[in-house]
Amino acid sequence: MKALESFMQKIKPKSDGKFPLAYTVWDGTYTFLFVPGHTNHNGVHIKDGIDLKRTMSMVVLALIPALLFGMYNVGHQHFLAIGEITSADNVCSMFWDKFFYGAKLVLPIVIVSYAVGLGVEFIFATINKHAIHEGFLVTGMLIPLIVPVGVPLWMVAIATIFAVVIGKEVFGGTGMNVVNVALVARAFLFFAYPTKMSGDQVWISLGEGKAIDGFSGATPLSNVIEGGVEAIPSLMDSIIGFIPGSIGETSVIAIGLGALILIATGVGSLRIMLSMIAGGFLTGLMFNAVGGNPYFELPAVYHLVLGGFMFGAVFMATDPVTASQTNTGKIIYGLLIGVMAILIRVANPAYPEGVMLAILLGNVVAPLIDTIVVNSNINRRLKRIKTA
Repeated sequence: MKALESFMQKIKPKSDGKFPLAYTVWDGTYTFLFVPGHTNHNGVHIKDGIDLKRTMSMVVLALIPALLFGMYNVGHQHFLAIGEITSADNVCSMFWDKFFYGAKLVLPIVIVSYAVGLGVEFIFATINKHAIHEGFLVTGMLIPLIVPVGVPLWMVAIATIFAVVIGKEVFGGTGMNVVNVALVARAFLFFAYPTKMSGDQVWISLGEGKAIDGFSGATPLSNVIEGGVEAIPSLMDSIIGFIPGSIGETSVIAIGLGALILIATGVGSLRIMLSMIAGGFLTGLMFNAVGGNPYFELPAVYHLVLGGFMFGAVFMATDPVTASQTNTGKIIYGLLIGVMAILIRVANPAYPEGVMLAILLGNVVAPLIDTIVVNSNINRRLKRIKTA
């Protein structure tokens, strides 16, 4: 590492040189590889052994299981669609063929997301003359994991630019955004190009082959409205993730591994995760009791393991910038998102995936929730003083 640091110091450009973008790129790379020695020179500050880049790196590490499984599942769904394997085949059947086929399709989306997003970050950092913000380390990985494998790369590029500029930079950059940046990208794609974000074929890559007769590439939630509860896959397949869906959202097990990393490192909020799951499950039970369309009858536990619910609970709702900050507020915030996600899903069969809108709504009201919690604590303490 000393040799690498010496090399980085040797090629260090001047911050006030002719090419300010070169220094911005160098500074972002150097501080990503090594903990910077920057300190505050005035005011009170908190000293910690970890900086924001290291925190963001832990989130990226937590996303790796979902990414790897997503690559495998893309290939699995492809070979299932063209009839080279059946659902009864062993999981290890054609394992590497599935994985490499999926990697061939998923990695370009990841590369485009990072290349375009970091390019925009570099431009804004150069114009505003500040260091590169760290937030896109996570956003650049989240965007590919929450889109269908069939989305064109140029759409990923446009959505990433829109999300970084409109979702973050106009508010002041990392730490100042009001809503989750990755979800802004998905919302942009959903409303600007709805045909590329819904339907059977966007979730399955057929390649040069053709789908076998009777095969449906629609997500399980989409199948429910037509085939009822009987159309959903087994609970085990839903938990493992052998179902069509967004690249990183299908496997509860892979997402759970990421959740363990976030909780163990203190990066993710367990309160938000559990309260969102509780809110979604209780809402599902309530609709089960009422009855109505097929989504009302979908067992509550399936609401948690299908679609983007678990991915949203672990990686989206827990975003420390856009989530509630108070302990009580985190519980209220999580419950609200869980309830709204299932409510949107059940009450509007034309839009079976309500997690995205529910989290964006939660982001908007999070400051209000914290304000109410803080003011109620202040009022309670003032009453305690007056009665003492």
